[in-house]
Order: sequence, then C-alpha cells, then structure tokens
Amino acid sequence: MMNTFFSYCCCDCNIIRLHVYLCTLKKAHDHTITTVSSLRFKIPLLEKSDSTMAVQTFLFASLIFFSSSIESNHGATEVSLFTNLENSLEVTAKPTRVGVVVLEAGKDMVRITWMLKSSAKVNDDASFKTVEVKLCYAPISQVDRPWRKTHNELSRDRSCPHKIVSKPYDKIPQSLNWTIDRETPTGTYFVRVYGIGVNGQEVAYGQSSDAEKTTNLFSVEGISGRHTSLDIASICFSVFSFGTLLVFLVKEKRKANLQQRK
Repeated sequence: MMNTFFSYCCCDCNIIRLHVYLCTLKKAHDHTITTVSSLRFKIPLLEKSDSTMAVQTFLFASLIFFSSSIESNHGATEVSLFTNLENSLEVTAKPTRVGVVVLEAGKDMVRITWMLKSSAKVNDDASFKTVEVKLCYAPISQVDRPWRKTHNELSRDRSCPHKIVSKPYDKIPQSLNWTIDRETPTGTYFVRVYGIGVNGQEVAYGQSSDAEKTTNLFSVEGISGRHTSLDIASICFSVFSFGTLLVFLVKEKRKANLQQRK
C-alpha cells in the first residue's frame, strides 16, 4: 500500500516537473519571437533613417553646388549699363509722308538710316558684329506708365521694347523703310540703334533724338480695334432691327383692328 502511494507521488512530481519544463520552454519561445519581431521592425527603421540621411546629404550637396554655379555665372556675366556705351552711331528717322503730324500704325512708313559718326575714331566699330534697331518711347509717353520705365541696366530697361530689325553690321551707311507695326500702341517715339559685340552685349549706340529725348520725335496712332467696315455693318444691323420692329408693330395694329371689326 505504501509502495503504491509513493509511486503515485513520484508520478505526480514528474508531471509537475514536466509542466514546469514546458512552461519554461514556452516562455523562452515567446521571448525569442518577441525579440525577432522587435528586430524585424527596428531594421527597416534603421534602413529608413540611413536612406533619409543619404537623401538629405545629397540635397545639401546639390544646393551648395547650385549656389556656387549661380555665383560663378553671375560673376562671369558682365552687366551692360547704358552709361558705359559709346555714342558713336549717327541715326536718323523720318516719316516718308511729308507734312504728316501723326503716323498711322500698319500704314505709314519711317525711313531709318545709321552710320558711324564722323567724329568717331576709325576703329570704334571694330567690335561691332550686328546692329539692333529699336523703337523707343519718348519721355512724354512714359508718364504714369512704369512698364515703360527707363533703366540704366539694359537688361532691365523697358523704354525700347519694340524691335525693328537686327542685322549684321556694315561699315558703309545703312538705311531701311520700316512700316510701323499694326501692334504699335499710340505714343510718341524715337529710334535707337545698338552696336552688338561678339558676346551678344551692347557696346555702342546712337539715336535719332538728343540726349534728353525731346527733339526729332514722331507720334503714332495705334489701331483701336474699330474699322470702317465694322461701323458700316453695325449701322446696317441697327437699321434692319428698327425696320423689323416697325413691321411687327404695323402687323399687330392691323390684327387688332380686324378683331375689333368682328
């Protein structure tokens, strides 16, 4: 009897030990899974952090390179100032129609000539590659119009926005008959010719007016958008509308009279 009791006790102890061992294995397994899971989530974070750092480093280096290139280009590009140009070209601009006070855009012509001034040195035009002929606003047409403002820095100057022609420079006197563009707005103008160097920048100039831009000016009347044909068409349409209305009223009156007689 006692042997049987001890055998049962030993069996229970073995069962308890086995249960404790299994619990220990389960805890170890859970800890391993937790560790692996934490590593699985940490590794992408590290990778993401490294990739973000690499992108930021690349952007910072690109910004430094871009800034340095802008500074170098700015330093290499020379700013053209009007006050630095030589007034070595003689320019005239005269309407082809004599006695006309105001020229009509799209219709009238201006004869423009330019040449090296007789007072200039022999080699003053040696650096000229091309010439640019431009139509410029007189001061009277710049009042209260900041978009036509004169600026000493030629890249920012807005007083000569209308390009007439650009052509290779010739040492002999040149001339052309220019028909005023239809898009030319109403205003008072003069003509300026720039001598352009090999680098594409202005090196000299001449203009048809004086330094104050008050002499030898000509006025242009721009196209307002109304034409004679449009005016005639509008008049005809008005007459037709009035006639149609009159006929309608007469018919209505006759119809009313007939109904009253019945």
